[in-house]
Amino acid sequence: QVQLVESGGGLVQPGGSLRLSCAASGIIFRLYAMNWYRQTPGKQRELVASITSGGDTNYGDSVKGRFTISRDNAKNTVYLQMNSLKPEDTAVYYCNGQRILTYWGQGIQVTVSS
Repeated sequence: QVQLVESGGGLVQPGGSLRLSCAASGIIFRLYAMNWYRQTPGKQRELVASITSGGDTNYGDSVKGRFTISRDNAKNTVYLQMNSLKPEDTAVYYCNGQRILTYWGQGIQVTVSS
């Protein structure tokens, strides 16, 4: 059974930082491209950052220079370091693993507010 479990979300003040983690099981993690998406009510899910199996990264324009995606294949975990957070970063963040099939985590809330 494939599971992607996000952790590390919560409430943070503007300008603060959070690190999200996504632990994968049931897949050969090192073969998968891993992605972080986010979604707010009434909007489509937005790609935040991606990392290929080879370690190449890509970021959405709204987070470039502030967020960093990384992976630890030994721990079957992908991370999203989020710095200089803004209120508009408030969303439910989802982890996604992609190869032939695509798997999703359950999502985790990030709220940026003073």
